[in-house]
Parts: sequence; C-alpha cells; structure tokens
Amino acid sequence: MSVDELAPLVEAVRHFNRFYTRRIGVLQEGLLQSPFSLAQARALYELAHRENPAASALARDLGLDAGYLSRILKGFEKRGLVRRSRSESDGRQSILSLTAKGRRAFAALDAQSSDEVRGMAGKLAPADRGQLAGAMQTIERLLGGDTAAAAPVPYVLRPHQPGDMGWVAHRHGVLYAQEYGWDESFEALVAEIAAKFIRGFDPQRERCWMAERAGEVVGSVFLVKRSKNVAQLRLLLVEPGARGLGIGRRLVEECIRFARQRGYRKITLWTNDVLTAARTIYERAGFRLVEESRHHSFGKDLVGQNWELDLE
Repeated sequence: MSVDELAPLVEAVRHFNRFYTRRIGVLQEGLLQSPFSLAQARALYELAHRENPAASALARDLGLDAGYLSRILKGFEKRGLVRRSRSESDGRQSILSLTAKGRRAFAALDAQSSDEVRGMAGKLAPADRGQLAGAMQTIERLLGGDTAAAAPVPYVLRPHQPGDMGWVAHRHGVLYAQEYGWDESFEALVAEIAAKFIRGFDPQRERCWMAERAGEVVGSVFLVKRSKNVAQLRLLLVEPGARGLGIGRRLVEECIRFARQRGYRKITLWTNDVLTAARTIYERAGFRLVEESRHHSFGKDLVGQNWELDLE
C-alpha cells in the first residue's frame, strides 16, 4: 500500500486523537483536575491492579523509559503513595506497592474518571452508548493485536455506594442457592447484616469494599466493629466469573490492613465448613480455627466455624 493510500486513514486517526485528548482533558497540567499527569495516573492505575510488581516490569508494560518511570516513582515515595521492598527471589529487584494513602489517592482519581465518562455517556441514547462501546472495542481489537486479547481484565476496589447493599443481598441469595442449596432465609440474614451496617456505619472503624471489573461489581467484603479491640470480617463474596484472579485474597488483605491501621487487636469471622475456598483464603491470611459447632440453618445441616486472627 502506498503512502498516498494511507493518507486519509492517517489524517482520520490524528483528527480523532486531537478530539479525544481534548475531550477527556489529558492536555491539562493535571489529569481530571488532579495533581497527577497522565503518565503518573497510568502508573498509579497499574500499581493498584497488580500484585507487587517490579519497577522493570512496570516500565516495560507501560512503554515508559526506565529513568522517567523512576522519577515518577520517587515522586510517589516522597508523597507517601508508594513503598518499595526487596524481592525475596531476586535481591536486585525492587517490589512496589501502594500505601494506604496511595490507594486513597487512586480511588479518588478512579472515581473522578468514572464520573467523567458517566457524564459523557449519560447524554447519549441507550443505542448510541452501545455503538460507542462497540466502536472502542473495535479500535482496541484492530490496533491491539494479540496483547489486547491476552491481557486480563483488571479490577478495582472501591468503598460502598447507594445500591451496593441490594447487590450484596441479592448475589449472596442467588449464589448460595445455586452452589450450596441454601434457602431464602440466608438472603434475609445477609440483608439484615447489610442494613445494620448502613444504619450504624462508623467510617473511622468500619469499611465495606466492593470489587469492580469491567464496570461490573464482582465481589464484596465488610469489616465491622465488635468492640474497641475486636473487628469482624463479614460477607466475603466473589462472583464465579471473577474467581481465580486473587480478588478474594485482596479483599481479606484490605480488611486486615485497615484493622491494623485502626488499632484493632483481633479480627474474628464466622463461616461454615462447606465454604472451602473462603476457608483457604482465611488460613493463608493467618486466621486460625478456634471453634466448631453443628447447626441447622438455611435449610441445611451445617458445621459453623469461628476463626480468629491476632494482630498484635
């Protein structure tokens, strides 16, 4: 194909790039009126969605010069957003992770980004929204090559918002009926727990994390106050289509991290022995089984279990 034959496509792509970068505000000094540039925001995004990446892998996957990324990361460290540690398998590698402050900064930026897109998409008719999404997927497929198809869909954790408690009760009811044959009394119990959480929510001592993937809620967990020194982990759930991505482990880790930050000395939880996947996550996080008892609940004969994690 000659250069002249490509000229119309080149101009169309460049025209679209000018339009879209202006439309989403990446030409401004701070992306989405934040203190972060586009490159900094992309680095934050990757750090929030990866399990302790190495700086070298981050530079490679982002397509950034290693020196440029190093300056970004040093800036993050000075602002208390990122921590570094030595890799246990390779002492030459630095392992990166967001601090609690870094996760809060990313969550605010991520929420603002979603709000910006909702603001644009909300003005469109439903059919036009579908056409827009399809066009973007087509661009990604045509220009992304094999890497676009192979890349896993990332997820993000966010605080609860209106509508989430209904999702929690609904999905617990549906999934536990499908997977364990539990009756509707379990959904009623979950709804009661969620309602109690909202009515007495203490933001200084309690949290709910919702996991989102590709714009859909795929998981949840709660940490609630039992006493001054004891917190309780409740309602851990991950959708079947999102299992195997480490979301359940990450949700439990967030509960533990928050409990330590707030000065709790212990986390307790109640589960049943048939929930083997959840029990595996708890065991790996350091919880220990302290008590078992048989009971008949939710239409089934079950073995309830109390687990504890000492934080001191």
